[in-house]
Amino acid sequence: MATLLHLDTSVWPESVSASRPVTAAFRKAWEEQHPDGTVVYRDLAAEPIPHLGTAGAQAGFTDPATHTPEQATAFARRLELAEELERADVVLIAAPMYNLTIPSTLKAWLDHVVIAERTAGPGSSVAGTPVHVIASRGGSYEPGTPREGTDYVRNYLTAVLGGTMGMQVDFIVPELTRAHLHPAMAALVPKAEASRANALEEAVIKGKAAARHAAA
Repeated sequence: MATLLHLDTSVWPESVSASRPVTAAFRKAWEEQHPDGTVVYRDLAAEPIPHLGTAGAQAGFTDPATHTPEQATAFARRLELAEELERADVVLIAAPMYNLTIPSTLKAWLDHVVIAERTAGPGSSVAGTPVHVIASRGGSYEPGTPREGTDYVRNYLTAVLGGTMGMQVDFIVPELTRAHLHPAMAALVPKAEASRANALEEAVIKGKAAARHAAA
């Protein structure tokens, strides 16, 4: 059976979140296409992972036989998360844009699972694993917009997930998600609604395709 690792990170509940409904649509499509598959779910907003500390960082570069009790405990958490990632056939990550970049909870997860000479670098144990990122954002950062060049979500995750870890990175981007909240963005509401609809449709299509490919 194939395994989907699903990470949500939005601080908002699904009723108001822009990313959660899209990850939910992807997951539902996955489960309908592959009912015998396994889903491993982490809500990093509800149950955040502690930020990587000195002991955990040091343990990643030293022989486990030499670990202090503190290092062993910290590295055990890193191994648990890394092994969970390694067992996944497909990864689904919500990465809403907060202050131009990813949520700190997602950064904490990455700091734990990026382990030199294991999940990172040549011979990465997760190389080739498809990862679908729901990169929602309140405005637009596309070429020609006022904020072009300040999208530090897609470029960062492409570098870490794709470059460092060798995963196959795909993005679904619901944008202008705050248009209905700001009078100055009222004219953009139709574009926002179209973007949301397209993201939900794309999530269903890609969720089904991912399930078929993983189960093959």
